[in-house]
Amino acid sequence: MDVAMVIDLGRESLWVAVMVAAPLLGMALAIGLAVGIIQAATSIQEMTLSFIPKLAMMILTLLFVGNWQVSVMVDFIRRIFERIPTLFL
Repeated sequence: MDVAMVIDLGRESLWVAVMVAAPLLGMALAIGLAVGIIQAATSIQEMTLSFIPKLAMMILTLLFVGNWQVSVMVDFIRRIFERIPTLFL
């Protein structure tokens, strides 16, 4: 196992982590921003008000993209296991 293979593996694993986390984090950011704008416009400063909409939208997002996220992770792990025989040569 050389340095280039380790760097490639690290780069690929970070990219998979970003791809899997991006839909949920993006939805949480968008809903948090929308609720924050509504709170600023109405002067309602309740901290727990943004929790329920974020939770609901993240569950809906997970229902829509969860299958894709699992398939990306399974493909990555499958590629890792296929590389095991070549790691110590």
